[in-house]
This record gives sequence, structure tokens and C-alpha cells, in this order.
Amino acid sequence: MAENNQQKQTITGVFKTQEQVEQVVRRLLDRGIDRDHLSVMGKNFQSETRISGFISKRDVIFGGLRSGAIFGSLFGSILSLFTGVGVLFIPFIGTVVAAGPITSILLGAATGAIAGSAGAGLASFLTTLGMPEDKAAVYQTRLQAGEYLVMVEVPTDKSGEYSLLMESAGGEEVHVLNQPLSRPCAGRCNSPEDLSPEIRAHLSDEAQQTFIETYNKVFDDIHDEAKAEQEAWNTIHQKYGEDEKGVWSKVKVEA
Repeated sequence: MAENNQQKQTITGVFKTQEQVEQVVRRLLDRGIDRDHLSVMGKNFQSETRISGFISKRDVIFGGLRSGAIFGSLFGSILSLFTGVGVLFIPFIGTVVAAGPITSILLGAATGAIAGSAGAGLASFLTTLGMPEDKAAVYQTRLQAGEYLVMVEVPTDKSGEYSLLMESAGGEEVHVLNQPLSRPCAGRCNSPEDLSPEIRAHLSDEAQQTFIETYNKVFDDIHDEAKAEQEAWNTIHQKYGEDEKGVWSKVKVEA
């Protein structure tokens, strides 16, 4: 538990093959990294079942296979180790599979940066996390080409050690962000002030209350932050639409 209270950084690297991704993820898990601090993104994860029958391009941004259990049964590989698996359509890249804490950020607060009127895509989203523009552009290009991104949150005093581990496992363009990925709340959300600034900025006052109520209901039942956040975003997407600024504020009228 002590490690969770330490200052963390996020290390990101590009991997050319799914086999390399599986190898580095298992090495990180073997070194004691919690799976809730691991994220992956890629276009070409090999499926044991044809995915085309389960999801269409029309609903791929916020619909589809967000359940780790369902996704594990489909892909039966490294993705079954993750919570918060999702499928998204990102401009300039296409349909992307994401797993780990990055999924909730992609599905929620960063939507405007990814799919806004400018169509800035993944590079714009990565810069909102603090990544230099040139590095973000490289990641977008290589993900578009069918390669994979792996992100791991580690204690700051061990970032050099884990950067070398990523490189030794085949990671390229390894970069260190001076912060962990954002979470909505540290445990239970007691008020809108408990929400991370990134999430609060993309929800109206009413939507913030909806998010908190759903998050707390799930968290109180199972004490799983990732699943609580995932269900909270599901509820937001069901009840609200985005305005021109990417804020979830338009209450949907039920038929």
C-alpha cells in the first residue's frame, strides 16, 4: 500500500508486435506493478473471435465491448489481464483497442481533444497529458501504422529502472511523463471538488452530480475505482450529449 502514496511518473513506449507487448506487460507484472497502473493501445490485437459481428463503426466510440470479462473471452490474450477495456474510433488512426486506466480517460474527459471539430486526434490528447508535441505526433503515426503503445505508472525514484526495462523488452521512443494518469477520485467521491480537474472541466454541474452518484454506487458495492469510473462514464454517455466545447451538458430526451 505504501507504493500507492508515492509520487508517480508515467513511462510510455512503442512496441512493434503484440508478442512484445505481452512480454513487457508480463515482465512488469512480475516486477510487482499493479495491473491498474498498466495501459495499452493498439489497432491490431489478434482476436480469437471475429469482432466485426459484435461492433459497428457507428457505435464504436462509446459503445461496444467495455467489459474486461467479455473482452478477455474474445481476445483470450494479454487483454484479459486488464480492467477497463474499450474500443474507440480516433481520427487519423481508426478503430483502436485500449485497455487499462487510459481507457476511461479516452472515453471521457479527453473526448473533445480526440474527436472535436478540429479532429486533432491522439496527438492532441497526448499533449493534454503533458507530452511534447513532437513525441505525441510520433506516437500517433506509429499507432496508425499498426504498432502498440504501452504506458506504465511507476514510483518516480524507479522511473529510470523501468525505462530500461521497457527498452530491453523492445520498447522504442520511450518517454517519461512527470505525473500519473488522472483518476476521477481517490476512493469515494464526496463532492464535485473531489473530481479530477480534467474530468470536472468536461462535465456540467448536473453531469458532475450524475457522475458522482453512479461512481459511488458502484464503488460502494465492489470497491473498484476502474469499474466505478467506467460505469459512471457509461451513464454520462447515456444521459447527456456533448456541446460544441466538448462538455457533457445536453440532457438527452428519452423516447
